[in-house]
Amino acid sequence: MTKKVLYTDFIGIDSVITEITDTKEYKKVITRTNIFKFWKKVVDEKFHDNSKPYSMTTRSVMVIACKNSTVAQELMLRKAAILNKLQPYLKSLKISIKDLRFDVKCWTDEN
Repeated sequence: MTKKVLYTDFIGIDSVITEITDTKEYKKVITRTNIFKFWKKVVDEKFHDNSKPYSMTTRSVMVIACKNSTVAQELMLRKAAILNKLQPYLKSLKISIKDLRFDVKCWTDEN
């Protein structure tokens, strides 16, 4: 004789999704992903293929991976303008970025 197992404590997919999306970490990832998507709108066309947002530090610094030192230097000279252009996007996402750091070592061809 086989035992019948009755499962009655199913968790609905809607409650699982709600539980995941309500976490602080998930909201942080979504916010960062959105701000990274705005990068192409903020920098000049010649730079968005040679630089990509890489990460955010705990001190509200966005690290930008640059293809070479020339790109990093050019972006460094335009840092104030880039931060100003980012402000409307940052306000809509309710986050702040205090500084940008341009790093050649972070660049990979997969970027």
